Amino acid sequence: MSAVLEATERAIDKHSTLTKIRQAGNFPAILNGPNQSQPIYVSSVDFLKTIRATGRNGIIKLLINNNQHSVMLHDLQTEPIKGEIIHADFQIVNMSSEVTVDVNINLVGEAAGVKDGGVLQQSIHHVSISALPADIPQTIDVDVSQVEVGDVMKLEDIDTKGKYTINQDLSQVVASVLAPRQEEEISTGEEQEPGEPENAEGRETNESE
Repeated sequence: MSAVLEATERAIDKHSTLTKIRQAGNFPAILNGPNQSQPIYVSSVDFLKTIRATGRNGIIKLLINNNQHSVMLHDLQTEPIKGEIIHADFQIVNMSSEVTVDVNINLVGEAAGVKDGGVLQQSIHHVSISALPADIPQTIDVDVSQVEVGDVMKLEDIDTKGKYTINQDLSQVVASVLAPRQEEEISTGEEQEPGEPENAEGRETNESE
């Protein structure tokens, strides 16, 4: 999925220039590509709308002076307290060449083991993949509805539909359903009297023997 985002060229960084850019509701960015690195700025509002539409790894049609470039968001810097965008790097992509990206893993469905009292645990939350830019999924949805107590799902169980390659050890566990804690047995054990007098007498008897 792709969306159009307008950008404007900017001059070499000056503190006063960057301040004006941000005060106008924009943020500075860089467009990187073969033999080029072009300073630009984009609207924060338009950028957020675009990312919501395309996803973090989606293809963006970046429009600069009536020239359109197919790009991906390579890096995003935000202000830690307010969360405002400080800077972004866009990378021009060749739609016929594979790229490597990290994609979030999203567990879907209610695991059968959870219905039986088990606890669903997600061990991996994102994974590195290689794919053509147009084939990169926004998220990798993993259906856990058939996972029983004691079962695990691994990266090798993910159906890539032939559109991408997983770059990590396929034996890594993505999700599992842990058995419910045996609370009754634990409680029964705790409620039993330790029987120290009998044990103590027994020890004394053994010692006297």
